[in-house]
Amino acid sequence: MKEQNYSNHARLVPGYHFVLAPVLLLTCGGSLVNLWKSLGDHQRLYSASLIVVLSFCAFFIAGYARIFALKAQDRAIRAEENLRHYALTGKLLDPRLGVKQIVALRFASDEEFVELAHRAAEQNMEPDAIKRAIKNWRADHYRV
Repeated sequence: MKEQNYSNHARLVPGYHFVLAPVLLLTCGGSLVNLWKSLGDHQRLYSASLIVVLSFCAFFIAGYARIFALKAQDRAIRAEENLRHYALTGKLLDPRLGVKQIVALRFASDEEFVELAHRAAEQNMEPDAIKRAIKNWRADHYRV
């Protein structure tokens, strides 16, 4: 696996981002066109309406499945990084740090983690600024 760093740490899942999402968008669009064309034909109107509802339901299910999985990963990362900070310092992370900041801090090596966490809390650093400040990148190959 290629060494992970700031420029290549973002991951896209081809099956989700390049197949499922576009297919669902096209399905929603096609179902709306089908509904529009069936407005004059009352026999097709009911089935066209159902197709629109089902295609939008599928789109939202796929979106929420992704959001819920990321939220679960965020919670796990927050717990892991809190434990790591406690193991290194004997104290929990600063409560001023938000989840996105903590998620960004997970890439910091142990040597720079404590100082960077303190600086991130004091300066209210953006997650991108935290990632850019990391000198020794600690890869996370599990987050999708």
